[in-house]
Amino acid sequence: MSVKIAILFYSTYGTNHRMAEIAADAARAAGAEVRLLRIAETAPEAVVNSQDAWKAQADRASAIPVATPADMEWANAYLFSTPTRFGGAASQVRSFIDTLGGQWFAGALANKAVSAMTSAQNPHGGQEATILGLYTTFMHWGSVIVAPGFTDPVLFKVGGNPYGYSHTQGAEFSADVIAAIGHQAKRLVDMAAKISA
Repeated sequence: MSVKIAILFYSTYGTNHRMAEIAADAARAAGAEVRLLRIAETAPEAVVNSQDAWKAQADRASAIPVATPADMEWANAYLFSTPTRFGGAASQVRSFIDTLGGQWFAGALANKAVSAMTSAQNPHGGQEATILGLYTTFMHWGSVIVAPGFTDPVLFKVGGNPYGYSHTQGAEFSADVIAAIGHQAKRLVDMAAKISA
């Protein structure tokens, strides 16, 4: 069975959008069919428009399809990318997850490979807690968590987070960062292929 991966992101200022694009490129290179999907904005339009950087990101992402429960049924692998908000996933991501009760109840999310990435304003801004919190949800789904672990030397060059890549907002997307995100995406594709075989 071919790997069909949904790469779902929410991005306020563009960091997680860029991370998702890098992951999508790597997943395609690994042979997966990819849907790059944005998670819908739930903040009032007036609030988004009151901040130039937030509005600019909303405009940049506007052509990308919005994630739906049907995308979750289509995919046999998921990669989530979300900013950290007080040590947890952004409320927009949690709101999307809350729409998936029907898929969870029907078992449509079970036995599918899943991984997560995040970002925060500073290096210790709750990234690990954010990823682990998402993994708790994925365990409830019955999905199979595919963390990068320490399975490639590049992970030590970019902070050594074994749970999922985490980016400090404003930091450069260096060759090592691109390689680390790419490794996580490729590992997810590889494991999804094994699970789906």
